[in-house]
Amino acid sequence: MTIVLTYGTFDLLHVGHVNLLRRARSLGDRLIVGLSSDRFNAIKNKTSTQCYADREAVLRAIRYVDGVFPEDTWEQKAEDIRRHGADILVMGSDWAGQFDTLGAHCEVRYLPRTEDISSSSIKARIRLDGIELAPVGTSLPSIAAPSRPR
Repeated sequence: MTIVLTYGTFDLLHVGHVNLLRRARSLGDRLIVGLSSDRFNAIKNKTSTQCYADREAVLRAIRYVDGVFPEDTWEQKAEDIRRHGADILVMGSDWAGQFDTLGAHCEVRYLPRTEDISSSSIKARIRLDGIELAPVGTSLPSIAAPSRPR
């Protein structure tokens, strides 16, 4: 059985994410995703619009994904490869060369990104429409269900 491992934040899931997950899964029998935790995103100075639990729930619902676990540090990847028995590490081409040292533990592949789509570009378009995105941890107003006529 070939196990493929990939990592990401997967905020505002879009077709580029789905393409990466589909292509990664096609390389093996199982795809396991290391999902950046909210704490790790803060360390990276990266702002997510969705909390870890919500991003995890969405990833688990995708048919290409067989497992999800938290990514809390840059350094954990070698241990993750060992723990999950990964044969292939897949990353987007924007990370090309960054994880070549992990080739001592498994095959490392960098897959091309889907052109013209990213969470950052989606966030920018939303802001252009005059909508400000609230970062994780911000209290948002709840939308009460309309009262039912009696």
